Amino acid sequence: ELKADVAMICDTGMWDRETPAITTMLRGLVGEEVEITCASRDLHSGFYGGAARNPIHVLSAIVAGLHDGDGRVTLPGFYDGVPELPEEVQEQWRNLPFEESAFLGEVGLAEPAGERGRSVLEQVWSRPTCEANGITGGYTGEGFKTVIASKASSKISFRLVGQQDPDKIRAAFRAYVRSKVPADCSVTFKEHGGSPAISLPVDGEWLGRARQALGEEFGRDAALIGCGGSIPIAGDFKRMLAMDSLMIGFGLSDDRIHSPNEKYDLASFHHGIRSWARIIGAFAASRG
Repeated sequence: ELKADVAMICDTGMWDRETPAITTMLRGLVGEEVEITCASRDLHSGFYGGAARNPIHVLSAIVAGLHDGDGRVTLPGFYDGVPELPEEVQEQWRNLPFEESAFLGEVGLAEPAGERGRSVLEQVWSRPTCEANGITGGYTGEGFKTVIASKASSKISFRLVGQQDPDKIRAAFRAYVRSKVPADCSVTFKEHGGSPAISLPVDGEWLGRARQALGEEFGRDAALIGCGGSIPIAGDFKRMLAMDSLMIGFGLSDDRIHSPNEKYDLASFHHGIRSWARIIGAFAASRG
């Protein structure tokens, strides 16, 4: 009942305001929450400081140890299944009008912080990552309180590429954390989902027809790009239905995704409506 030629997804973006894009690769995702418990209760830092183990110290060292000095993730086997980018794709990306300094400058940064020797587009589209998304412990309210916390926790996410296995990444992370927790402390984990990376063949019939239709709408060729985010349902379509996903969206780089005042331009709605009408028409024509 769910059999179809291709799935069509619009949860992606354009290359810029004038240039449409087809996203041909998405990173996968693993989400983990870890909590370290040391003392049986919060302690007075004057009475216990120096003698009692501080879970914030333990957790901070664990999080810091997830990367080496070159920005690579230190988990054993983490890079198993990570491919090098084909030369033709590297060449295409190099030809995209992209300024690393401007990309980072828009958010008040100046220097790339990922893997040394990799371009920013590689870092955000085709390389795996490990990020601390939140860390909590001790007293964080107004004023000051001299406490040694009993617990400290962090939320950690991994973006995956290629053939990286979410289950293996999760197992490697938990083994690493357990190896760093002192014998008189304990650790618990909470899983927050996981999905593998996916990619779309760039020479496929559906992509070619969609790219032609986008060119008719915008008057210029659509860029073939990667996306650092994750859309797990696209992987489900592939694994469960053997169906590729055609990912054509109309978001813009200044939409402030996941930030306050997130927006979506009316022009994106208008181009999107017309573009999808053209694309569906092109597909119908191909079927005679």
